[in-house]
Amino acid sequence: MLSVAALALAGCGSDGDSEADADPAASLDGPPIKVGFLNPSSGAVPQPGADTGAEAAVDYINGELGGINGSPLELVSCDTDTTPEKATACANQFVEDGVVAVMDGFNLSSSATLPALTAAKIPLVGMIPFDSVTGAEAENRVYFAAPQASFLVGAMQAFKEAGKNSVTLALVDTPSSHQTIDTLLPALAGALEMDANGVYFSPTNPNFTALAATIAKENPDVGGLVASPNEAACTALVQALRQQGYEGTIFTAACTDYIAAAPEEAAGGALYSSTWLPAAAEHAPEEVQDDLAAAQEAIESVEGGTGGFYAYAEFAQFVTFAQALDGVDGELTGETVLTTLKGLKDFPSFLGADISCDSPTSPNCTTEMLLFEVQDDGTIAPLTDGFLQPVPEVLAQIPGAT
Repeated sequence: MLSVAALALAGCGSDGDSEADADPAASLDGPPIKVGFLNPSSGAVPQPGADTGAEAAVDYINGELGGINGSPLELVSCDTDTTPEKATACANQFVEDGVVAVMDGFNLSSSATLPALTAAKIPLVGMIPFDSVTGAEAENRVYFAAPQASFLVGAMQAFKEAGKNSVTLALVDTPSSHQTIDTLLPALAGALEMDANGVYFSPTNPNFTALAATIAKENPDVGGLVASPNEAACTALVQALRQQGYEGTIFTAACTDYIAAAPEEAAGGALYSSTWLPAAAEHAPEEVQDDLAAAQEAIESVEGGTGGFYAYAEFAQFVTFAQALDGVDGELTGETVLTTLKGLKDFPSFLGADISCDSPTSPNCTTEMLLFEVQDDGTIAPLTDGFLQPVPEVLAQIPGAT
């Protein structure tokens, strides 16, 4: 995830005269509002789709929402690769460029940006802090979705309530993943009285046939991934598990593309999300269905773009950011952005839960998440009535989760 390239996407419209080619920011006469974007585009664990969601959101905000207070949103993108060195270089670039906030695209080393950003009074804004150090404290950061722990706690809680008492879950072998597998998973298993095992796989040379064999050998009620490095990993593991004869519930983290790629093997599986997704549109509230349609149109219009969870989550992050700041009096600076976001109370986030961002101990604005089951027709349906609230007593044991 590095190659420090500053892209003012909002100001890079075509010279064509058609409405489709028009620069969405052209009709906005306010001074541009610059935000940085930690783009997880390379390295061992990229997050394909995040850049698509960011680009689509900037065009949507400038073209459909009228920018922020009449000013166009301008994106300064910096590629990252999971290493602290690249994240630090990006942070320094953002400070030099005078951004008012930095958007975290699910970066595994986002904590490396905090010294430079905090000194410059530039807040870090995201959805889910994939760096556990970032997620452990609330200072100078705001995350609109639930913490990582919520997704694991909520999923295991729902599985337990459904009578599934054993899980074997895998995670890519990176330094930040060891806290989840070695510490969090056993603690959750004890709290929920479940049998839980965690396994790792290589970030550079994963063998999903071998991983499937390891999971299937234990024959747990639920087997799969805590988080996935990409959609292809989910497809490969789902197919390999079924080939191994595994008949339990396959948990695929936030993947969705595997459903179309392997429909017969996918049915009955489970996945989580911080936002509503197009495949679940018929189950979403009516107002969310309209937002989903708008997001889908914007994302699919990005030439060469990638869809999936990361695209929709990143889109939701940017739109929530813009909607929260629209109407703020005076010049937007890092300090006013942070104060405004920290002051959100019961605010309806785009495609997500209502959020309150004033916790002194957590950067996250909610602990609620969605858990879906894959249907025979390829759609997904929530396993609970809308957003699921993980057990607060369990989350309270995890630094930064509440």
